[in-house]
Amino acid sequence: MGDAIKDLIAGTMGGVAQLVVGHPFDTIKVKLQSQAAAVPGQAAKYAGAVDAVKKTLAEEGPRGLYKGMGAPLAAVAMFNAVLFTARGQMEALFRSEPGMSLSVPQQVVCGAGAGVAVSFVACPTELIKCRLQAQSALATADISICAADGVGGGVAASAMGKGVKYNGPLDVARRVLQSEGGLVGLYKGLTPTLLREVPGNALMFGVYESLKQSFAGGKDTSHLGRGALLTAGGLAGASFWLAVYPTDVIKSMVQVDDYKNPKFSGTLNAFRKVYASEGYKGLYRGFSPAMVRSVPANAACFLAYEVVRSSFG
Repeated sequence: MGDAIKDLIAGTMGGVAQLVVGHPFDTIKVKLQSQAAAVPGQAAKYAGAVDAVKKTLAEEGPRGLYKGMGAPLAAVAMFNAVLFTARGQMEALFRSEPGMSLSVPQQVVCGAGAGVAVSFVACPTELIKCRLQAQSALATADISICAADGVGGGVAASAMGKGVKYNGPLDVARRVLQSEGGLVGLYKGLTPTLLREVPGNALMFGVYESLKQSFAGGKDTSHLGRGALLTAGGLAGASFWLAVYPTDVIKSMVQVDDYKNPKFSGTLNAFRKVYASEGYKGLYRGFSPAMVRSVPANAACFLAYEVVRSSFG
């Protein structure tokens, strides 16, 4: 079995582990990121992460925390296969002989290259996921627009009031392809996705390798136990979000922006408007659940990857 196939399988299993552990945290993160800024004199829908969890459970039950998981679950094989396979192929370019350990700077370059490749999978997948996770807020916004224009009511208002906008991942994809410019619509937010994935993965894989080598006392990390791998993976994941979190906020806001009546003309315009209206606080919406998620989710991902990869010999 070739190294690329081994990386593909191991990366897939790592992604499954990451998704199962981290998706509820991600749902809360997107809800906080995509909610409208509070109107003077009125409170925002969610006061914070804990409040968002309580209201999601009260309104939608436990299943609400896993809303939108169908899209990433269906694409998790491709996403993580691309990430870890691209990284593996980049590693092969640096190795003068099979199995040779790489330096931390070399792993940083490998992570950046993997980030470029995975962005083209992450962008449409996350657009679908964000639309589903944020659709309650989007539906509420649609009601306000209709009411202001004197349009709607009856069945439409009733459906929107229940937070019904999309019937599932395939319905999101179908509507975007039909009404938002075809395939281009699914790649809305590609620029901030690249700005997140390239530096984020460069740092994450660099930190992961640095911690592993530190724990091992050298470049040979093959003997590390699961506790060390969990720690290195969790801290590496945290470093990803510490570095690029504001970019992820902008990406989410651009991807859920209304196609017919957009608030933002692009990535830079979104950044300027968010910063002008909310300051740095607006760029860190949902930061707490993202950080709480990143440690266990990435710990599970890297451990699963390492265990499966090492089982191939």
